[in-house]
Amino acid sequence: MAVVRSKAVLLLAAVMLASMAQLCMGARRRMELYRPDPATMLSFHEGGAVLHGDIPVSILWYGKFSAAQKSVIVDFLLSLTAEPQAAAAPSVAQWWSTIDQQYLSPVASASSNGAGKETTRLLLASQLSDEACSMGSSLTLAQITALAATTKPQRGGIALVFTAQDVAVEGFGMGRCSMHGSDAGAGTAYIWVGNPAMQCPGQCAWPFHQPAYGPQDPPLVAPNGDVGVDGMVMNLASMLAGAVTNPFGDAYYQGSSDAPLEACTACTGKFGSGSYHGYAGDLKVDPATGASYNANGTRGRKYLLPALYDISTSACSTLV
Repeated sequence: MAVVRSKAVLLLAAVMLASMAQLCMGARRRMELYRPDPATMLSFHEGGAVLHGDIPVSILWYGKFSAAQKSVIVDFLLSLTAEPQAAAAPSVAQWWSTIDQQYLSPVASASSNGAGKETTRLLLASQLSDEACSMGSSLTLAQITALAATTKPQRGGIALVFTAQDVAVEGFGMGRCSMHGSDAGAGTAYIWVGNPAMQCPGQCAWPFHQPAYGPQDPPLVAPNGDVGVDGMVMNLASMLAGAVTNPFGDAYYQGSSDAPLEACTACTGKFGSGSYHGYAGDLKVDPATGASYNANGTRGRKYLLPALYDISTSACSTLV
């Protein structure tokens, strides 16, 4: 009886192993056959418009910003289209060039029937300051739009509205750190970015501040010594990528046009290779300050820029 039972057990084990092998092979075949539906991926929508060529940028500083804080942000903007020798690789200009080459140039070339390739540049047109907060210190999104209009952006240009750390904005820190919109009739776009230092650093300045939720790992050191402003640069970069590739909501995006994933927002939280939820990735570290960064800018600046969605590989691509 013992021998019979032993044979029965061995036979049952063999059947189970064979079944498991078949299941694994079947699952592997299904994975190999699976191909994402192109309609659900980030792509260009026929008839959509992008911003390209020389893009004039008008800035409104709403509330109090120090000269040092303004300098960090303006240097970032100037770094986007700086000459290659202005900063070592990986650079802010390299990040911007990827947007131009993968997103903007193909559309511009198609619209001009391939007549030449025009590099897209951001040109600083004007700066205004409203330290007295003429619309108050608690703003609605409609007021943000109105403030953007006061900069009088040129056609094909972008208005940037930066709000100080003590200025509240509708939805700020509640799923929103920044936003971009447009006036399609005027052919202009606008971006709002708030300083999160006082209100929501865990949501809008991570990884330079401990996250609002999840594991509380030590924050990274901000490359320009200002958690709020370094966070603003990260969010500004993301919005710039969206504003030029999908300014009027009909060009490059994934999902619904009402709540689209765009060139950077499709890769939220990714800054370096090996990144995953709660981990920014493998970054460069300044040996002098211990600050983490992934892009060099003009005047020796260092910044942390978000990953870009690579259309050719359908994956997020980082500078480092």
